[in-house]
Amino acid sequence: MAGEYITALAREIQTAFANAHTLPTLPTSREGGLDMEAAYSVESELTNLRRGSGRKTVGVKVGYANKAMWRILKLDTLVWAHMYDDTVQFAENNTGRFSLTGKIAPKIEPEVVLKMKSPLAGSTDPAEILNAVEWIALGFEIIDCIYPNWEFQPADFVAAYGLHAGLIVGEPQPLSADSIAEWAEQLPKFKLRLMKNNELVEEGSGKNSLRSPALCLGELARIAPLAAGDLVSSGTLTTPQLIQSGDQWYAEVEGIGFPRLSLRVE
Repeated sequence: MAGEYITALAREIQTAFANAHTLPTLPTSREGGLDMEAAYSVESELTNLRRGSGRKTVGVKVGYANKAMWRILKLDTLVWAHMYDDTVQFAENNTGRFSLTGKIAPKIEPEVVLKMKSPLAGSTDPAEILNAVEWIALGFEIIDCIYPNWEFQPADFVAAYGLHAGLIVGEPQPLSADSIAEWAEQLPKFKLRLMKNNELVEEGSGKNSLRSPALCLGELARIAPLAAGDLVSSGTLTTPQLIQSGDQWYAEVEGIGFPRLSLRVE
């Protein structure tokens, strides 16, 4: 696909997010379509544009961390996109705030966030994977969509920043040689309750992230550039939920050492 088209599409997507408006036609539905290779080229061009405006990449987010969806969507692995220094924040005392100014139809996703300590080759051993991790935390990713009615194909997802709009990170839990085995055992088993205004919305589990956030990280390392210091948001643990100003969201867990994380939507 011509570089001129990639650049033009990246600028179109950038403008749509900046002006909070939807695109009338999906990139994958246009003449010539958009395959996954071209979608990553668009994502790369958007990253270059963000860096050109002074922003820095701080890691990557994961999409489609559910193998049951791969066959339906004709995927052979998960997908990813960059996160930035102006989209990631750490929740003070595990209480974060997020403004909906300039957003279109945002949703919230509870996720496990990991910080890389060292590069990692693709691995399927959870303990080996966690040896490359400095700390782990509970987080909320906020996603937003420039496609009408939240309908799109995986390539559309990748090309539009992976729909990444923000990440709120809870208290980091350091990993040590003595604790890695325990974390590796707990990550696929722990339970999560997602609550809004003190009412239960949905229950989730660590297994919803490719059977374990550790295994999700191992798969990601096989296909994406990861370096020491990078943050990884490892895929939603529940279905994404629409949010609106005034909401108070909570994520509570059992079976693992994450404190409750709360988020005020403004």
